[in-house]
Amino acid sequence: MKKINDKKLLNYYIKKHNMDDILDKDIIPYMELHYYEKGEQVLIPKSNLLYYYFFIDGKLKIFSLLENGKSILLEFYTTFDTLGDVELLKDRPIVSNVEAVKDSYLIGIPTNILRKKCYNNPRFLRFMISSLSKKLENTSNNSCYNLSYPLINRLSSYLLEHITDKDYIILNSTFNDISEFLGTTYRHLHRTFKKLENNRVIRFDDGRIYILNKGELRRLSKNLYR
Repeated sequence: MKKINDKKLLNYYIKKHNMDDILDKDIIPYMELHYYEKGEQVLIPKSNLLYYYFFIDGKLKIFSLLENGKSILLEFYTTFDTLGDVELLKDRPIVSNVEAVKDSYLIGIPTNILRKKCYNNPRFLRFMISSLSKKLENTSNNSCYNLSYPLINRLSSYLLEHITDKDYIILNSTFNDISEFLGTTYRHLHRTFKKLENNRVIRFDDGRIYILNKGELRRLSKNLYR
């Protein structure tokens, strides 16, 4: 993580997302612009939440590790959102893993400052209630998708979320990790990849996954994880 000391850029993001309508003016001097590179961990479970984050640009992946060592994909962040709502309110260690899928910018506010200054701010509290409600709904929906939809739909949606403007994907996760994210086995995942390749939707070449038919991939994805 890098702290970006650019007040002009910070103020641009604050105005762009109307954050001054959520927070009191005396909070703004404590706001910091943080930059995370692709593949970098933003939040690590069981560690203390030092910053309450507003995600403002890039792409994040949120997932949870289970007691049996497996992991479950919860959500992707691609638009303005927050990290640390439960941890901030409950004063508890971080619950879920958060990883940057693309280079990402976040605005962080020290949690000790927020707890002192924002609990009496009804605008901020209403914002947090709305944020938590949306997260609960999305998590519930994604869990239902993993139980209800065939793997080819879940995998297509997963791949679609990793596409860059170059129309190919370099997966940082192993097949074992991806199978755990999608709630399946390594063998089933491998067979499903081969099916997409045989149907000329994708092509593997030199460690990259090239998207040959983005329209078909989008149709198969059914926007499950968006």
